Amino acid sequence: MADPKGFLTTGREVAKTRPAGERVKDWNEVYVPGSLLPIISKQAGRCMDCGIPFCHNGCPLGNLIPEWNDYAYREDWAAASERLHATNNFPEFTGRLCPAPCESACVLGINQPAVTIKNVEVSIIDKAWGNGDVTPQPPERLSGKTVAVIGSGPAGLAAAQQLTRAGHTVAVYERADRIGGLLRYGIPEFKMEKVHINRRIEQMRAEGTKFRTEVEIGRDIDAAKLRRRYDAVVIAAGATVSRDLPVPGRELNGIHFAMEYLPLANKVQEGDLTVSPITAEGKHVVVIGGGDTGADCVGTAHRQGAASVTQLEIMPKPGEDRNANQPWPTFPMLYKVTSAHEEGGERVYSVSTTHFEGDEDGNVQFLHLVEVEFKDGKLEQKPGTERKIPAQLVTLAMGFTGTDQQNGLVQQFGLELDARGNIARDGQYATNVDGVFVAGDAGRGQSLIVWAIAEGRSAARGVDRFLTGTSELPAPVKPTDRALTV
Repeated sequence: MADPKGFLTTGREVAKTRPAGERVKDWNEVYVPGSLLPIISKQAGRCMDCGIPFCHNGCPLGNLIPEWNDYAYREDWAAASERLHATNNFPEFTGRLCPAPCESACVLGINQPAVTIKNVEVSIIDKAWGNGDVTPQPPERLSGKTVAVIGSGPAGLAAAQQLTRAGHTVAVYERADRIGGLLRYGIPEFKMEKVHINRRIEQMRAEGTKFRTEVEIGRDIDAAKLRRRYDAVVIAAGATVSRDLPVPGRELNGIHFAMEYLPLANKVQEGDLTVSPITAEGKHVVVIGGGDTGADCVGTAHRQGAASVTQLEIMPKPGEDRNANQPWPTFPMLYKVTSAHEEGGERVYSVSTTHFEGDEDGNVQFLHLVEVEFKDGKLEQKPGTERKIPAQLVTLAMGFTGTDQQNGLVQQFGLELDARGNIARDGQYATNVDGVFVAGDAGRGQSLIVWAIAEGRSAARGVDRFLTGTSELPAPVKPTDRALTV
């Protein structure tokens, strides 16, 4: 145990953010640089090293949280980094982007503010990079086996790194022009600067992983031919089909999926574009969808100079405390104020869009909505609550419905789908096609980055066993595991 009295004597203190008025003028990460390290040892000392550490189960990766908390408290950063990497290939991603179900499961959180696990995690890995403790780990010998990984998001990268380190020759295929998947083009720069992706890619290249960009399996390369070329294939293509809103006026100009809007803003930061073709500058912006992707659209619109930003959510406003049906240590649905919400805008709950209204040139100008409520388990409109709000740019951030089946990948492989439309797999992440495995959102459905990394690691173990008959790679989760995040 780090500090036997830490949880009694030290209050919870989280990372400091830069003033909202300052940070909306740039695209840098919102946190004050270097503000965590002076406080993080004491924060790690709040960990009670519980006899039954529920944070382990709360984390899909099974992170060894009390262990690296102890090392962080003692400022043994090299040992803390080793323990962190024992279960997580990319803690700098999760430390910035994960909603921290581990903190919801923290035993201290029963009657006190939980340990700042996420802040400790990101401090350890940032310190490790700064100290040179993160180095390539190439395999001692090659197996002679080859693996293709389709998709370079967190699941694909985790699977590729594990399989490369196991001695297999791995090539990652990405349809975009850069590696990273949604980490690259779905996550705004102000949430995670892309330097964190770039240096991991360089580490993986040094270990032996090959990367092929601007290649879409199913269109540019026939999936069946790819399978014959490699000894095994891992599909980590994500759940990329955006949920649409089929209401009158949907065809108007200025209404876009979030994943049409966000990547262009990121391409500006990459230097590919001077100005985004879809910009919020001077416009009344409406974001439909109350989740993290919606918040990303809100923060992006602020930085582009929107005249106003309104975020709509069809569900009621969550409470600030746990509901009785979401007891500790489950992951509760609570009212959350992200850094983007701190920067301004309005959030409207319990409303549904009825239709859009445009001008004579076909550009959206107004969004018509109505208040809704649940009655006997059904969502019903409240009479007399109809109104319209200005909307010159609308982004649809209502989630994703599954893997893209239009490019031929599913059909060319001959893959079976489950009842939810995801690619079906067994307990070893194997599909119905011999030698083809699936990990991440493509098999699980839309989920968290921490689940994607966990599934990538687990699928790598399944592939390793398929290729060699055994595996020493760890297997954090099975496809049916739900941990404590539901």
